[in-house]
Amino acid sequence: MTALVVCTASLAIGYTILPRWFHFPVDLPARLAFAVKADLFVLLWVVLGIVLVALGRGRSAADIGGAALSPPSPVIAVRVAFLQNTLEQAVVAAGAHLALATLLEGAALALIVTAVALFGLGRLAFLVGYSGGAGGRAFGMATTFLPTGAGYALAIGLLARAACGSWSS
Repeated sequence: MTALVVCTASLAIGYTILPRWFHFPVDLPARLAFAVKADLFVLLWVVLGIVLVALGRGRSAADIGGAALSPPSPVIAVRVAFLQNTLEQAVVAAGAHLALATLLEGAALALIVTAVALFGLGRLAFLVGYSGGAGGRAFGMATTFLPTGAGYALAIGLLARAACGSWSS
């Protein structure tokens, strides 16, 4: 519930405030480039996960041989789980951001910026809370995924509205 409040408030504030400070693109190629640039900050979390796993493997005799020889030891198990989940979430988030970039323009693109910021907050909370079990990961997981899920819902809604408009013509 806390993540829902944080995400809703952040998206509303970002949508309202960011366009006052920044000019967002209107034409499609610029919007797509904008989304790809924004997703650099999503993909950096995947890079961080890779680095964490690599550093852990380098310090663990049980893991130095790689994943093909044995499952991860407790030394790197959390790092591997963080990397896998982050990779999954990053792919899904980037897809939502690209879809939104094709459907939104101008000030509405502030939603992508805010979603990317929430992705970072969510990944940090997920990693820090991981050792606390499902309850420890919940805020981070929800803060990571809720903006992505909302992005897909918005994109599908916009596509449906456009399709209904073209069918009635």
